[in-house]
Amino acid sequence: MSFDSVLKIGGSLSRGPGLPTLCREISALAKHHSVLVVPGGGDFAEQVRESDRRFHLEPAASHRMALLATDQYGYLLNQLIAGSFLTADLDLACKSAESGRAAMLLPSAVVIKENPLPNSWQVTSDTIAAWIAHRAQCRRLILLKSIDGLRASDGSLIPEITAGQLSEHTGAVDGYLSHFLPSVQLEAWVINGLRPERLSELLATSQTTGTRIRPLKKQNATDALDSDQ
Repeated sequence: MSFDSVLKIGGSLSRGPGLPTLCREISALAKHHSVLVVPGGGDFAEQVRESDRRFHLEPAASHRMALLATDQYGYLLNQLIAGSFLTADLDLACKSAESGRAAMLLPSAVVIKENPLPNSWQVTSDTIAAWIAHRAQCRRLILLKSIDGLRASDGSLIPEITAGQLSEHTGAVDGYLSHFLPSVQLEAWVINGLRPERLSELLATSQTTGTRIRPLKKQNATDALDSDQ
């Protein structure tokens, strides 16, 4: 498998007017860059959170319900990204991405089947997208959110950190991503999906305004994985 990037479209982007513009940009970019799209949870996942708070669900149940919520957002995004190929099969999604057509993966089936991550609200679509990128042997994950990237304590944008430093920064990504990224060779970016031109720039030049999360060296990544076991 060989394609440019896994794009995770954050659920927060669905709450403003900018999502259709981003989706049009992705549709155009897919003609020149191979991309696989993983949906966030958005308001669909918030409904699951509310049910969890009200009914005190078992972690495995709420985890699966949240995964199904990402599928619902995926159906929405498929309608907005013209020409995108909708599938729950990861291999088919990878082949579609390689063929020059944006692939929209409904992630619940493969994640439920393989169950590779803790059943916890610490794991959201950020880590799920990272796992999918790793599973698909893609070397770059782009997290499209409604923020510019990670911020330092003085409020300034952090242009680059290592996966090992991610645990020092909370709030911008899910709580488990800092445990997962050090164990894999995966470059991750956090960029603003309300500024689609930044996605275009990143795909064209491998640089843009945002935060690059640089993978650890292989030996360090192996050590990090061993320490989690």
